[in-house]
Amino acid sequence: MIDFTVRQLRAFLLVAQHRSFTRAAGALFVTPSALSVLIRELETQLGVRLFERTTRQVALTARGSELLAVAQRHLGELDAAIARVGRAEKEAPPSLMLGATPMVAAVVLPSAINKFRSQRPALHVQLFDGATPTLMQQVEAGTLDMALGVFFKHSPGLRRSTLFRFGLTVIRPDSGPSSRRATTTWSALKGEKLISLASSVPLQQFVDKHLARAGIQHQPSLVVNYLNTQIGLVEAGEGVAIIPSYGLPFGRNRRIVMSRLVNPVVHLDFSQVRRGGKRLPQVAEEFTSFLQSYIVGWASRSGAV
Repeated sequence: MIDFTVRQLRAFLLVAQHRSFTRAAGALFVTPSALSVLIRELETQLGVRLFERTTRQVALTARGSELLAVAQRHLGELDAAIARVGRAEKEAPPSLMLGATPMVAAVVLPSAINKFRSQRPALHVQLFDGATPTLMQQVEAGTLDMALGVFFKHSPGLRRSTLFRFGLTVIRPDSGPSSRRATTTWSALKGEKLISLASSVPLQQFVDKHLARAGIQHQPSLVVNYLNTQIGLVEAGEGVAIIPSYGLPFGRNRRIVMSRLVNPVVHLDFSQVRRGGKRLPQVAEEFTSFLQSYIVGWASRSGAV
């Protein structure tokens, strides 16, 4: 099979059009010697001469004339197809590939995405909810434009920007007025039946560190994998749990009460993670700017501050 390139065919067409290697080389933005190499390669692959060269003129051979008509037609079709593809890409609706941890994806982002659509009605959103290590891997691989959540580990290939600061809150079964309080100190958790996330979860490691600082050595009464499971077990009366304050709306209309953890107040940085050294798509930059202002109002309305 003859393996020729589009560049060789374009060189052939330009020489046939200009009847000059020098003028054709200028049109292709190469040197005359480089153009001659392209034509020689094509002639060698075909096994025929395409041009008769003299000191005064360059003329097509019979075989060259036969190739010219076919090459013009097919390169014209190729150029038209490339133009159509380029136009389709420019006219395609903006797309945002977004990742978030499950609680953030369920509680924070749905209303944010819906609100942002008033600015970008044609926006196509792909939302992936997953664990933080998976999110970071997908951002680094370019599968996601960005990921949102609380990220405790750093990766050299990623850039992290803090968008808002949440806190930690303790949730309890609603057993009446005595269980309802605005704040709870870390030391007051001593002796409580704590429902924890798995010890491999970075959020739980962060919580355990602060429990230890408060002098609380605890053995979890139950260990689960997801925040919403913790909330369900607390509602059932199986114990108490420490969750991020952005999870509070998830517990609304459930038989639980919540209070902020104080002495000390511990902050959780809600961040955007993106690939370092790579420019975000325009729509992703717009969404980030929108989210920075939106989340302030959302946190205030939901009581998550």
